[in-house]
Amino acid sequence: MIRLDPKTTAVVAIDMHRGHLDPSVATLPLPAESCRRVIGAARELFAKLRDRGVPIVHVVTSYRDPAESLSNPFWKAIAEDPGMKRSAASRHNMAGGPGTQVIPELLDPRDVVVDRKKRYDCFHGTDLDFVLQRKLGARTVVLTGVNTNSCVLCTAFEANARDYAVVVAADCVDTMDGPEMHGFALRNMAITVAWVLRNDEILASVELTGRGKE
Repeated sequence: MIRLDPKTTAVVAIDMHRGHLDPSVATLPLPAESCRRVIGAARELFAKLRDRGVPIVHVVTSYRDPAESLSNPFWKAIAEDPGMKRSAASRHNMAGGPGTQVIPELLDPRDVVVDRKKRYDCFHGTDLDFVLQRKLGARTVVLTGVNTNSCVLCTAFEANARDYAVVVAADCVDTMDGPEMHGFALRNMAITVAWVLRNDEILASVELTGRGKE
């Protein structure tokens, strides 16, 4: 099992905002039970990792207007198609709307927020790589968030291509596309780009020395 050094590890919380995890306002929601499970698991993991000095970076999708989303040809083609689960993408996470708000119980004043994400890849068009390398000195990333088979999957591959060590927190990810796609994505990442670990395995792997508490 990988050993995680708190000095060079950071959590990347992908789209853990109300647009996915608060069914009362979400445009692309997870099932309510999945929301509760993911939020609960992430809250526990984040708190324990912060205590060990591991920083949390929240990456949030935000569009100035629908045109920024619909400039993607596939997303434009499925917009408003009732047969496609992601047809509401044209209304998803408009800047200033409630969907762009990080779930409050997952946010801490010590966390970093990267809020210009436009596509599944958290690195594309954002300063995530700069924050991880230059601000935090991270060489290992622990990925959490939504959706397992799109944003988490894509970001895992992109992080791997940048030679980060990648861990996926299996308890803290899920997808609106159902258990089959969730399971496929976890299996795919586990054999190609990442260690897929439960919360207890992640915590057991964290070195208790470094910038955090022992």
